[in-house]
Amino acid sequence: MAEISTDGTRRVGRNNGLIVIMCLSFVVGMGAMSYATVPLYRMFCQLTGFNGTTQRVEQASTVILDRPIAVSFDANVAPGLPWDFKPMQREVNPKIGETIEIKFYAENKSDQPTRGQAIFNVSPVEAGVYFNKVQCFCFNETDLAPGERREMPVVFYVDPDITKAPETKDITALTLSYTFYPRDGAKPVALTVDPTPVKAKKL
Repeated sequence: MAEISTDGTRRVGRNNGLIVIMCLSFVVGMGAMSYATVPLYRMFCQLTGFNGTTQRVEQASTVILDRPIAVSFDANVAPGLPWDFKPMQREVNPKIGETIEIKFYAENKSDQPTRGQAIFNVSPVEAGVYFNKVQCFCFNETDLAPGERREMPVVFYVDPDITKAPETKDITALTLSYTFYPRDGAKPVALTVDPTPVKAKKL
């Protein structure tokens, strides 16, 4: 039986209303946390190199070692994005610390404007923190008009400190892998790569 307060209202009704509000707040809060999980996880990976995530830097390396390292490239497209996406070089062999530029190719195979975002990582995962990108199409979303083809540069170097850490000092080969995912809200095609020239060896 519901308890009647001194002003004649039913406390059960008030309690039920409070419970409903608390439940709704919990659901909204969990939804917001789920939405934020992906960008927060990506930010954490980029800052720490966790899970083979590469590092973003503002300038090229000033130290070059007399030791080459093989870097191969992998390209993938997630379902829902009608693109052809591939590396224009399958493998390069820069010296550790040498800043070089390579390119990827993307083509929108559909008759509609589309937008994608590239997610990236390096294997072995221990080397991710030493793989430094100065310039990359993956820093921004990419818009392609119907049938548009584009060459997209990546400027990078492998940090010489990779030769000092016990878990990475014997690594002689790396793989840089990208996967393009569809993004909603395609807009008129705009340049997505920083046009500021960066001095790098083109292969």
